[in-house]
Amino acid sequence: MFIPTLLLVTLIVFGLVHLAPGNVIDAMLAQPGAEELDRPALEKALGLDEPFFVRYGRWMGFVPQADGSFSGIFQGDLADSWWYNTPVIDLVAKALPVTLELGLMGLIIAQLIALPIGIYSALRQDKWGDYIARSFAILLISVPGFWVGTMVIVLPAVWWDYMPSIMLIQFTDNPIGNLKMFIVPAIVMGMAMGGMTMRMTRTMMLEVLRQDYIRTAWAKGLRERAVIIRHALKNALIPVITIIGIQVPVLIGGTVIIEQIFMLPGMGRLSIGAVFLRDMPLICGVMIIFAVGLVLINLMVDLTYGYLDPRVQFK
Repeated sequence: MFIPTLLLVTLIVFGLVHLAPGNVIDAMLAQPGAEELDRPALEKALGLDEPFFVRYGRWMGFVPQADGSFSGIFQGDLADSWWYNTPVIDLVAKALPVTLELGLMGLIIAQLIALPIGIYSALRQDKWGDYIARSFAILLISVPGFWVGTMVIVLPAVWWDYMPSIMLIQFTDNPIGNLKMFIVPAIVMGMAMGGMTMRMTRTMMLEVLRQDYIRTAWAKGLRERAVIIRHALKNALIPVITIIGIQVPVLIGGTVIIEQIFMLPGMGRLSIGAVFLRDMPLICGVMIIFAVGLVLINLMVDLTYGYLDPRVQFK
């Protein structure tokens, strides 16, 4: 379903961009000193005077361009940005590492919070530790990440006159400075994601700990670490991995908001700017990259099932 899914995504994204009110010509003519620009000439130069499916076919690469050549998604060409007059792939190449670093750090922090607390909560069912852990999980689910991020920016500025740097520090230039810049937004994202994973980990651990083979492991005199990690956790992780895979789209949506709040020049800010400018090639290019990433991550989640549970076979 990889190829059909991506084809459907391209058609939906391309269609929604063209259904949105206004276009890039309106944004261009709204700029100071742009009164002398000729709208019909701009529309012809950008191909906006062509029918919808002709434009879609040229963007995809199965309809020839005006000069007779084929260039589009099928040829690995994401076209040029209408606004920046730069290849979309170059803009994506600059923004993608920022989003990947932020998303990966947020995902790791979410699991570092969720898995240990979820396991501990299951092992201490209906005790004070369990009540505190469950309340903490509900708190993480209930508090919006964008509000926490805003408070993290606003409160230090009001109380201590401190504002985080808005200049991107490359990891290759200053690894420590780069991590300091990303750690706070990553924690905000990780907290927003960790609550659901924590609750699912607790639920599945409780279910697995009641199984007969776990009782047998205890009866054989195995150590608690071996019973919990080797026997219980591995089987409890299958639904947890599913939840993590489902949360990836939420993670991507979160990067859009968090990047905007913390002024990180990633794919989220790039896509928001492209939407405001109605830059169709840039919007569609960013969405295609997101779609490919989501499909690949779902494939990795499916393959992980086979590792965690030998009964799962791929044919």
